[in-house]
Amino acid sequence: MEQNKPQNQAPEQDFNEIVKVRREKLANLKEAGNDPFTITKFDFNNDSKNIKDNFEALEGQSVKIAGRIVARRIMGKASFVGLKDTSGKIQLYVRRDDVGEDVYAGFKKWDIGDIVGVEGFVFKTQTGEISVHATSITLLSKSLLPLPEKFHGLTNNDLRFRQRYVDLIMNDDVKRNFVIRSKFIKYIRSYLDNMNYIEVETPVLNTIVGGAAARPFITHHNTLNIPMYMRIATELPLKRLIVGGMDRVYEIGRIFRNEGMDPKHNPEFTTVELYQAYADFHDMMDIAEGIISGAAKEIHGTYEVEWLGEKIDLTPGWRRLTMVDAVKEYAGIDFGAITDDAEAVKAAESIGVELADTADKTWGNALYACFDQRVEEKLIQPTFITMYPVEVSPLTKASPEDPRLTERFELFICHSELANAYSELNDPIVQRERFMKQLELRERGDDEAEMLDEDFLTAMEYGMPPTGGMGIGIDRVVMLLTNSDTVREVILFPTMKPLD
Repeated sequence: MEQNKPQNQAPEQDFNEIVKVRREKLANLKEAGNDPFTITKFDFNNDSKNIKDNFEALEGQSVKIAGRIVARRIMGKASFVGLKDTSGKIQLYVRRDDVGEDVYAGFKKWDIGDIVGVEGFVFKTQTGEISVHATSITLLSKSLLPLPEKFHGLTNNDLRFRQRYVDLIMNDDVKRNFVIRSKFIKYIRSYLDNMNYIEVETPVLNTIVGGAAARPFITHHNTLNIPMYMRIATELPLKRLIVGGMDRVYEIGRIFRNEGMDPKHNPEFTTVELYQAYADFHDMMDIAEGIISGAAKEIHGTYEVEWLGEKIDLTPGWRRLTMVDAVKEYAGIDFGAITDDAEAVKAAESIGVELADTADKTWGNALYACFDQRVEEKLIQPTFITMYPVEVSPLTKASPEDPRLTERFELFICHSELANAYSELNDPIVQRERFMKQLELRERGDDEAEMLDEDFLTAMEYGMPPTGGMGIGIDRVVMLLTNSDTVREVILFPTMKPLD
């Protein structure tokens, strides 16, 4: 019982006594033939928000509503009850002469947290509060555990995320976050469907890992007796569909990466990945900007939002900046004037930037390290950083102007990456070379490097058109749209360390 005890409850002895009394009440109800758990349905026809929004039309009209008791003031012959339903809260007025003496006697023993169905008429109290005057009230479910104390609610974040159901009951703003999340996903689908994209589904379990630099979760298929990997990206299957002639495809899917947990990361998260034949990364920038700015406007009615203590302007026309120019502007090093690998590494070291042990000491790796360690944190307003080094972009087409760089961008808002896109590499010979380089990195100990996918190479050899592809992190965009400072606020059931 201890692990189920919500925060801000009475001391343990009182808590256990409350639970005991509630269970006794349920036993008495069952013994009297009034078991609430035998009721299978309640036909309601209204909710608290609609009643309040349309009071003039509904005043004096009969309504049926259902919800949870969250407050009550019990008196001898009449009582006031606070009812919370899916749309908000409303006051009930329950009088003995209207519901019957026996029902009222039982009603007075009900508890905060119980779920009830109510029929009555809409009216306004002498104090001006819109309410429902009950003519009948039915106990639909008995709450056996007490809710947290109402003045403090559920405030312990660790417990909030573990017991999201209690969090949703006690904290009104929490549901708002997930309503916004649902609206954002709906907007993505509408936006892409209107561009003639097709939504598809690809495997979650794979025999090899590919499509991103990340550690996988590994499982075992008993019948085939082989290891399998939970997907770390949907990229490679979706590009196979481009080869097959499905020119515009997208997938909204759960992704799994065996990595740490922090305010921006959860081991399982949601992305939308999309691929468009005969397009490039510039087209993907337009789509990213259109989806995120358009969703903000539709959901909030404005392009102005607040996130992580900053005022963010999502008005279309976002800045587009090459990585070379970004490092020059924010870190003071002009990699455009550097051609030698050793000179590039020396320039990075001059501002305290060191390359990873597994990284080759190249111009491209030095450029990326400077951006990653000195520039990213300074990007507040929406900025597309473009032209990434080929070393960190194994699936991306090289720039015709500078083969050291690729036609790739990442979108940053408030020093957080929200989207990643490429002009997709479609040369199977070069792709094989890139995969082989990734295998070398794995042999050096980089277990996040790409694995060789022979079937994907075979698909490419049939001919893949020029393609633009992009992934958008849905959780992070929802953080932006809800002004949340941790990804756990926008994932209903985030990964948590088990309690001892």
